Amino acid sequence: MLLWIIFAVMTAAAVCAVLWPLGRKPGQGGGSDRLVYADQLQEIDRDRTAGLIGEAEAESARVEISRRLLAAADAESRAEAPAAQPRWHRRFAAIAAILVVPIVALGFYLKLGSPDVPDQPAYARINAQPDRQSIASLVSQVEAHLAQNPNDGAGWEVLAPVYLRMGRFDDAVMAWRKAIALDGDSPVREANLGEALVAAANGVVTDEAKAAFQKAVAGDPHEPKAGYFLGLADEQDGNRDAAAAKWRALLASAPANAPWADFVRAALARLTGEPAAAPAPGTGAAAAGPSPNAGELAAAAEAMTPAERTAMIQGMVQRLADRLHADGHDVEGWLRLVRAYVVLGDRDKAEDAATDAKRALADRPEDVKRIDDLVKNLGLAG
Repeated sequence: MLLWIIFAVMTAAAVCAVLWPLGRKPGQGGGSDRLVYADQLQEIDRDRTAGLIGEAEAESARVEISRRLLAAADAESRAEAPAAQPRWHRRFAAIAAILVVPIVALGFYLKLGSPDVPDQPAYARINAQPDRQSIASLVSQVEAHLAQNPNDGAGWEVLAPVYLRMGRFDDAVMAWRKAIALDGDSPVREANLGEALVAAANGVVTDEAKAAFQKAVAGDPHEPKAGYFLGLADEQDGNRDAAAAKWRALLASAPANAPWADFVRAALARLTGEPAAAPAPGTGAAAAGPSPNAGELAAAAEAMTPAERTAMIQGMVQRLADRLHADGHDVEGWLRLVRAYVVLGDRDKAEDAATDAKRALADRPEDVKRIDDLVKNLGLAG
């Protein structure tokens, strides 16, 4: 409704601008020259009386000004002549302005605008159902938030893995570095940074990536992602025995039904030529080969439709949720889960996840405070 009021005011202003010249009377403002010349004649008489000019000079000035006065009077009479003509020209122009301007403007709007599209508040657009939004739209919303809140480490941590799945490896590296700089080191963050660096290097474990994995293992000797990639680094360096040893040690310490164990078994079988062990029940099919390189990941991301990408992200979030509900002592995981639900537009699930997190972390007041701070920053209930 407000938009139509604005359009009406603008149209009225345009019509008034057209009608304003037509509303002036013919010759309106005329006679000003004649009045000036008459005043000059009187001024000459005053100067002559005061002795400022001589009689000859006064007479010469009177003649010149009188000539100009007569010319001005003649021009004024000619300007008033059209007043005797019919006024239908002016009326026609006024009617055309009143009718044509709005009609032409409305025609252009109906042709080029979208009058049938209902108005939608910004809040509704931002919180639209994720299956109606593309992954690019969801990412752009988070990017816009981070542009306004660049010190939101949890936001960078949510965005980094999405960048990685989209094939935006350099952006993923940047996001993980920001998350680490803002929220501090952790084995999981360092391992994820190393993974992004490997992807950006087309599957090569660079020295920088290896340093990140070593830092992760120093904080948690059983960090699976770091352990796998350190073995891959040995393989790429030609030290196959060291790689096999790292992967066997990783499998030996793997918890029951670890979702990544089959992948490591397949990599070990590929390296040693030994048949892969049968997968543990409930872990799904074993991985069929080595870790996909960056090009393969990028091609897979490009081939996805927006709906498939959204489904992929929802699947990742669901797996994270399942893991946390099985073992809820990972505060970093809970923070990621809450933010992920907000990004997907499901604020109810975000609030439920925050409640579950505080229940699981009840014996850790500092971790509960981090959950409460995140809930407050995101404007969630509870």
